[in-house]
Amino acid sequence: MESIQGGVCAPKGFKAAGVCCGIRGKGSDKKDLALIVSDVPAAAAAVYTANLVKGAPIAITRENLKDGKARAVICNSGNANTCNADGPEIARGMCRLVEKAAGIPAADVIVASTGVIGQPLSLAPMAAAIDGLVSSLGTGGSGQAAEAILTTDLRTKEIAVAFQAGGRTCALGGIAKGSGMIHPNMATMLAFLTTDLSISPELLQKALSEDVKDTYNMISVDGDTSTNDTVAILANGLAGNETIVEENRDYEAFRQALALVNTYLCRAIAGDGEGATKLLECSVTGATDKETACKAAKAVICSDLVKTAMFGADANWGRVLCAIGYCGGDIDIDAVGVEFVSHAGRVRVCGNGAGVPFSEELAARVLGEKEIVIEVCLGPGPGEARAWGCDLSYDYVRINGDYRS
Repeated sequence: MESIQGGVCAPKGFKAAGVCCGIRGKGSDKKDLALIVSDVPAAAAAVYTANLVKGAPIAITRENLKDGKARAVICNSGNANTCNADGPEIARGMCRLVEKAAGIPAADVIVASTGVIGQPLSLAPMAAAIDGLVSSLGTGGSGQAAEAILTTDLRTKEIAVAFQAGGRTCALGGIAKGSGMIHPNMATMLAFLTTDLSISPELLQKALSEDVKDTYNMISVDGDTSTNDTVAILANGLAGNETIVEENRDYEAFRQALALVNTYLCRAIAGDGEGATKLLECSVTGATDKETACKAAKAVICSDLVKTAMFGADANWGRVLCAIGYCGGDIDIDAVGVEFVSHAGRVRVCGNGAGVPFSEELAARVLGEKEIVIEVCLGPGPGEARAWGCDLSYDYVRINGDYRS
């Protein structure tokens, strides 16, 4: 497996584009409408937010993916199209715009929206821009699409890898957005993945659903599970491999590529959290089982007290133990060990559930880095898990105090 260029356009037969159509109002020149298109019909799968309040685009995408196929993704930023009486009509209208301009049936379109909740969304600016969006589709358009789906994000998030399946070189690419309202069980995040692998819709859905448990469901910025989260993937088969219809070696190669791409995007989302200055990873080993490891890792990453300590480069390891203590897992606290790790070094702060002597000067250097790993050992068990998040800074309150404006 190797890293390649091109994002969602790296796989054969995919084009993308992003334009500014004015959803954010006059004076904004930010790209806010993205389109990804496959040259041919593709197997498709998606996973959605666990929030009971769901954006209208999710309902329409569910309808369109009942047959396990799609050819395009259209996504706007700046407005979530959530809790609007005409939300489904607008989402269907976005699909019809793609049909009219690109000749792709509306029922073969994945639709997504992200932004402010509860504000009406007009089709007019998108209708005015759709022809230009379609005409600008190209194999170099992944970056434009990645930019067009951002809200409060500071950076675009895209990746592509090449892998082998059935004696053919296949590619898998992805773009994502997410900065605030990020919490396990999906969040205010969108991820669009493309591959030229040939795989049945059923196995594509299984691979995505299983991978999400270890990737997107293991990130948290602020503990708020949002309303529009969608991870969708298109597989158009143009790599020419024999279609994967069973869980064989080729399926495993795809799963490994999927895990690599999604892990990269998760880390990028967590590191770009609203107001964040540091990317945090909690790595848990030695748990009695994987479920317990997941609970402990997420509890640490979700803890506001841990997050603020990391912001201040304060080696307050007691907050880590506190979070583990209320996570609900079967844990022997007297066996827990904690270390903080970064490019500046490693410092052991806790062993057997109690503090150990350590250098505060070294700890401050370790926690002063931009990427910090909180290593937790729960004992001799086989359970392992990782979760990702960020520190909690003063800027988070500022950003969310005037989000609508």
